[in-house]
Amino acid sequence: VQLQASGGGLVQAGGSLRLSCAGSGRTSSRYNMGWFRQAPEKEREFVGVISWSGGSTNYADSVKGRFTISRDNAKNTVYLQMNSLKPEDTAVYYCAVATGRFGVDPQWYDYWGQGTQVTVSS
Repeated sequence: VQLQASGGGLVQAGGSLRLSCAGSGRTSSRYNMGWFRQAPEKEREFVGVISWSGGSTNYADSVKGRFTISRDNAKNTVYLQMNSLKPEDTAVYYCAVATGRFGVDPQWYDYWGQGTQVTVSS
């Protein structure tokens, strides 16, 4: 499974970005898909996850109400819509596939994309 994240960039505080994560290779619509982020000198942290059907989502408290995950299984693509961005959202954002569990622990995720940089200026 290969994952390609895109859509990052520089945005002012209060702005929006939409990240995409396209899967290829041995992909399956029955994978849960998560988003994580890592700021400089910080550990990778959970952002959100969507179930394989799209029927369930879970978000970190820090992004709840501002970020929305969706997926298009026909396109093997997952999206992270980020609104009301804050400078503290600045990080490299990663998408990942969990073939079994649905949750927040990065150790549950089997495949990772290369990351896309999001920078929010104040």
